Amino acid sequence: MGVADLADYPWDAVAPYAERARRHPDGIVDLSIGSPVDPTPDVVARALADATDAHAYPQTAGTPALREAIADWYARRRGVPGLTAAHVLPTVGSKELVALLPLLLGLGPGDVVVHPRAAYPTYEVGARLVGAEPVASDDPADWPANTKLVWVNSPGNPDGRVLSVAGLTDAVTRARELGAVLASDECYAELGWDAPWDRERVPSVLDPAVVGDDLSGVLSVYSLSKQSNLAGYRAAFLAGDEALVARLLTGRKHLGLMPPAPVQRAMTVALGDDRHVAEQRERYARRRAVLKPAVEAAGFTVDRSEGGLYLWATEGRDAWESVGRLADLGILVGPGHFYGTHFPNHVRFSLTATDERIAAAAARLAR
Repeated sequence: MGVADLADYPWDAVAPYAERARRHPDGIVDLSIGSPVDPTPDVVARALADATDAHAYPQTAGTPALREAIADWYARRRGVPGLTAAHVLPTVGSKELVALLPLLLGLGPGDVVVHPRAAYPTYEVGARLVGAEPVASDDPADWPANTKLVWVNSPGNPDGRVLSVAGLTDAVTRARELGAVLASDECYAELGWDAPWDRERVPSVLDPAVVGDDLSGVLSVYSLSKQSNLAGYRAAFLAGDEALVARLLTGRKHLGLMPPAPVQRAMTVALGDDRHVAEQRERYARRRAVLKPAVEAAGFTVDRSEGGLYLWATEGRDAWESVGRLADLGILVGPGHFYGTHFPNHVRFSLTATDERIAAAAARLAR
């Protein structure tokens, strides 16, 4: 299978519902896509502006300062000590890495890529691009013998599920039994909401409590789009097994996957500044506190959603019916059909709207 064989981009199917929502007298409240609406922090924007003389090609591996900042951030914010420059690698956003990882690992027909049952669709796309078989499973005991790559996602998109240390350990153990690489998509890790994640750090797969001192076969993937409002910068990175990182670096050099030099400088500054992350977390906490009870009062059950940027909810009917009902209220959401075949009655509400639009959505749901 190649790019030409991929299905139509799923979000195109939402366009008629968006048009319905726009006809609301007070305008649309777009809670469908998790694209940040808040400004890029000044400290980061200044760093980007100061680095605009980018006349030379940037380093695929990242500048020494950026690699050091990534390693320091993992130690400070994720409880992962001891990483060096050889353990980390910047990427051009995280979506391209998710899509290209099976290719960079040399997977192909006959191989299996496991991903969560409620899953960001790019995990499956990456498998199909190389002719591998995508398998949706949350139970390590069910992972096939020919599994070569396992994706876990915590907190999850769309369902906000957080994996405990025990859950991550089970996943790593099974992946190693199969000889598979385990990649953990952790880009919402600063956004834990329900107990215990409102007061405890969301675990990383690289935490010594999960892997001890052995990083073999394990990668953590992270993005600054959410915590730093850098979606437009395409600013992300991975960390983990030194040998895997070296292999991925070689492939990425050949493919020309180089984060722009000004972005690398902005990432370095963003990773060293925790204040703006705390401020952004507080914005999302405030919006969640308004939207979640309104969604529940309107007849939806919110499942999981203990972390991340979304409410994963159902009113017990097909998701497209819920999307239509909400569109008539001027609210646009994402249907569960986009996230696999297992949750056809769920919809995803995003917290990435302004305080005013979140309040408008809550008021409409109340009516």
